[in-house]
Amino acid sequence: MISNAYAQTGAAPTGVESLLSSPLPMVVIFFAIMYFLMLRPQQKRAKELRIMLDALKAGDEVITSGGILGKVTKVVDQYVTVEVAQAGTGPIELLVQKASVQMMLPKGTIKSI
Repeated sequence: MISNAYAQTGAAPTGVESLLSSPLPMVVIFFAIMYFLMLRPQQKRAKELRIMLDALKAGDEVITSGGILGKVTKVVDQYVTVEVAQAGTGPIELLVQKASVQMMLPKGTIKSI
């Protein structure tokens, strides 16, 4: 009544066909996409931050990672002295690590110091 169905035997894929049928191209494409979408922009931001920290000098207005706004008064190796306010006896200064400086502001942004 029902005839048997047999699979057709064919030649095994060789060369380019076997390479394309493997998961290797998908893995390569995945890592290329991850590099261009995640790793490369992060490396670019880190390089820009490093350049900004190296160029830091007295008189620059900055924001620290804690959200403190101030004017740089002294830069020494890995530390920066930031003037945050004026008191009756003189300026109030904080000593922070250079790495905690998050952003440099344009001149004249902070007017109350």
